[in-house]
Amino acid sequence: MVSNSSQRTRFGYKLGGRIAASVCLLSLVSACVAPDAPILPAPKPPTQVSRPSTAPTPAPGPRPAMPEVARPSVGRPPDGLENLLHEQWRLFPGKTGVAVMRIDGGDWVIGRRLDELFPQQSVSKAWVAMTVLDQVDQGKLKLDQKVRITIDDLAVFHQPIRERVIANGQIEESVLSLLEQAITASDNTANDSLLRTAGGPQAVRAFIAKKRLGAIRFGPGERALQSGIAGLEWKQEYAIGRRFYVARDAIPLPARKAALDRYLADPVDGASPEAIVRALAKLAKGELLSAASTRLLLDIMSRTSSGPNRLKAGVPAGWRFLHKTGTGQILSPVSTGYNDIGIMTAPDGTRYAVVVMMGSTTSSIPERMAFMQFVSRSVATYHQR
Repeated sequence: MVSNSSQRTRFGYKLGGRIAASVCLLSLVSACVAPDAPILPAPKPPTQVSRPSTAPTPAPGPRPAMPEVARPSVGRPPDGLENLLHEQWRLFPGKTGVAVMRIDGGDWVIGRRLDELFPQQSVSKAWVAMTVLDQVDQGKLKLDQKVRITIDDLAVFHQPIRERVIANGQIEESVLSLLEQAITASDNTANDSLLRTAGGPQAVRAFIAKKRLGAIRFGPGERALQSGIAGLEWKQEYAIGRRFYVARDAIPLPARKAALDRYLADPVDGASPEAIVRALAKLAKGELLSAASTRLLLDIMSRTSSGPNRLKAGVPAGWRFLHKTGTGQILSPVSTGYNDIGIMTAPDGTRYAVVVMMGSTTSSIPERMAFMQFVSRSVATYHQR
């Protein structure tokens, strides 16, 4: 995952379509760190609801857009929610996937681009954590088991653990500590260390297949993934300082763009929004891990510090929320893999799995955050009606 800038930006976010609040001015907002995030007003359902028959033209690439299909469900989504989300989705620039699933008392799924594969970036850390905890449940690993991390194990981009490794030459961390750092802080080296301990990418892919999680891919690990996206071959020296950035900047722009386009067209770590909400629902229901491991992972995800102004900022007071973010590389003016996935719990205990995945977009960070907030706020508003 690529860490976000904390630079503040002023912008106006224009709402359109048949949404009752036609224009909402959002003021001075910090990029993913400030407590006073831009919040869109609570949506009001339109007086008449009709399902749009068309969708935006998909982004160029070999994978055509999947048509929206009717999906059997036990219950029905609230009237107007899907159309309301569609109105904002069609106005948002770039390729974006949205999925909402009611976990309790309905099991319905609605969204846009539900079946298409989107780059996960650090969202995939959730599957690493589940794989590790599944092995804990089987007695193959222990939470207090020590993992040695050396300079040769360092990764790229966001890795707060790096300074301690460099200062000491090597360190030892427990599996539990690495889980905390990989999920709450999205530490790439902590995650790759867990991945190595669990048996590598093959172990995560085997877990996904065993649990029948569907259209969820798992990539080669942070170092190979991020260097490939940039058009580089990984060298361990890239893990130190800003050497990765220097090497990436030396790549000719056409070559770098071609590498990024290949990744976006067929992401090696791709997953569909529907597969992710269904996986989150299985996790919440205790269908993936033991009761103890389920409680542990959900608790860790509730303390995620990254992306406080994404989905989380649209969740009303009195609701509980847990999540995992993902943030990909930028090749101006395009940002990639800007994601948030989570579980919202209403005061009455009803849970919703919510996923927003921005495969590629030219929108500003505040605009991306505002769209995510609109999704989570809309889910809460329609639950309360």
